[in-house]
Amino acid sequence: MAEQTVDDVVRTPPDDEEEGYARGLGGRQIQMIAIGGAIGTGLFLGAGTAISKAGPSLILAYAIAGVVIFVIMRALGELLTYRPVSGSFSEYAREFLGPFAGYVTGWTYWLFWVVTGMAETTAAAVYVKYWAPGIPQWLSALCFLLVLYAANLISVKLFGEIEFWFSMVKVTAILGMILIGIGVLTLGFSKAGDTASVTHLWQDGGFFPKGVGSTLMTLQIVMFAYLGVELVGVTAGESEDPEKTLPRAINTLPLRIVLFYIGSLVVILSLVPWTEFRPGVSPFVAAFGKIGIPAAAGIINFVVLTAALSSCNSGMYSTGRMLRDLAMRGQAPRRLTGLNRRQTPAAAITASALLMGAGVLLNAVAPGKAFEYITAVATVCGVWTWAIILVCQIRYRTAWQRGDLPEPGFKAPAGLWSSWAALGFLGVVVVLIAFDADSRISLYVFPVWAVLLVIGYQVLRRTRPQAVRGAAEEYLPVEGPR
Repeated sequence: MAEQTVDDVVRTPPDDEEEGYARGLGGRQIQMIAIGGAIGTGLFLGAGTAISKAGPSLILAYAIAGVVIFVIMRALGELLTYRPVSGSFSEYAREFLGPFAGYVTGWTYWLFWVVTGMAETTAAAVYVKYWAPGIPQWLSALCFLLVLYAANLISVKLFGEIEFWFSMVKVTAILGMILIGIGVLTLGFSKAGDTASVTHLWQDGGFFPKGVGSTLMTLQIVMFAYLGVELVGVTAGESEDPEKTLPRAINTLPLRIVLFYIGSLVVILSLVPWTEFRPGVSPFVAAFGKIGIPAAAGIINFVVLTAALSSCNSGMYSTGRMLRDLAMRGQAPRRLTGLNRRQTPAAAITASALLMGAGVLLNAVAPGKAFEYITAVATVCGVWTWAIILVCQIRYRTAWQRGDLPEPGFKAPAGLWSSWAALGFLGVVVVLIAFDADSRISLYVFPVWAVLLVIGYQVLRRTRPQAVRGAAEEYLPVEGPR
């Protein structure tokens, strides 16, 4: 690919050839990346805190949030079949909302995965202490960071394979838990056989033991558990057949939500009364312990370690692509546009990994509340990204209904009303975050981030006006789907 100047790059939207990525992610890997994005530490660990706050009604919270997530993903699918690019969120924001929206969305999604990577690498180091308490926490975190960094530099196919097997471990653990739980409930074996019953879902204080308000207050935790499902959109530029693999991955999302979230929670809360779960303790560990499975804590610790490394691996991948996309637009240092000979954005991945490493040091110094704060900041960043997806889909659908843009090959269901309803739901989540003492910190951090973004944008307007030019002249109506 011939070298381009920033002026050349910002004048035209990046297509497959301009991006320069290798399409090395097959259908099997895309499916597992989509599944892995829907299963993380938010479910394995966060559910314990949420259960203690809401009881069995947490199942309803996950179900409602799951419907909203599906609406968001179908909206994203509509945009992806219109124009599949690796910097999808910021590209769509730039096209339909203007250069400033694209700039903010790109940097905010980058921040989301950087802070998530900070938390997950340190969390992984904490889990290692279960088996090797003598190993310094910072050393384990550094080793994990270096290994995942190297894997992401080698090739996108290796990233896909690592994520495939990470996801396989998580899926196997949840399916095993569900099958064993069903066996206990129906056949009555194990130590929990005499007390396990689906009546725990409504007899221990009712389905809403702490009231509807307490259930609503768990939505921040619930939405954090779903963060990462949109990662499939970042893979668009490196999928072998995005028109087929991406819609298939998105359409299987309801099944994944019902099985992995709703199914596992129903089984766990039937095996063990909700009153026995505690914040900070994995409900899976508690349930396995109640059943009496040998080495239950060790098994779940391994699964949670895998979940943390999977999230960090995804973060390394997505931050590199998003940062390079910003650099190609002239909105980040030009040197970050570089690809290595394996067609991975080595410079952008390196810059992101260095910042994640700084987060490891930060968490080593102050590990107490750092995870809760980082979780809250990540949730707000994720909510922003989801809202942008919905708004862009609304603008796109309005445009193609007018005949200005091509009709998508993968339409979101229920028209625009579902997108507006999902936007309203995300607004409610932000309001609820303001009422939670631990989560409220994110509403203090985000304005500071916004100020930094505005300052950076004003600098760009003066030094690189071509990097913040309007999108209208770049994206012209075409005759058919791209």
